[in-house]
Amino acid sequence: TQELMESGGGSVQAGGSLRLSCAVSLAYKGVCMAWFRQTPGNEREAVARINQRRIANYYTESVKGRFTISQDNAKNTLYLQMNDLKPEDTAIYYCAAAPPLSYCGGDYPREAQYTTWGQGTQVTVSS
Repeated sequence: TQELMESGGGSVQAGGSLRLSCAVSLAYKGVCMAWFRQTPGNEREAVARINQRRIANYYTESVKGRFTISQDNAKNTLYLQMNDLKPEDTAIYYCAAAPPLSYCGGDYPREAQYTTWGQGTQVTVSS
């Protein structure tokens, strides 16, 4: 059984919106979670992070004011609302979970901290 499973990716024109969802197994309820993205030939980039109290505490500079991370514990789902999408947002987006009780702060979410990953969902933004 997939512990994290993303959905909601697709193709959209610049200026459009998408909402990514990540179904979270009960084993990862209430942990530090994040969205990352990756383009071919590049390392994964942290996009947004939400802590165990469901407070967003990190956005990469390029998405501030456009993307919102949130979590619905009743539905065991993590979201990434993406508005005013730009071609440079084109990437595979991954949700990721850190082990329970992990520290969920700091200047930048380190990829190595997140031990469980979804399979990724493609987002393509055309100009």
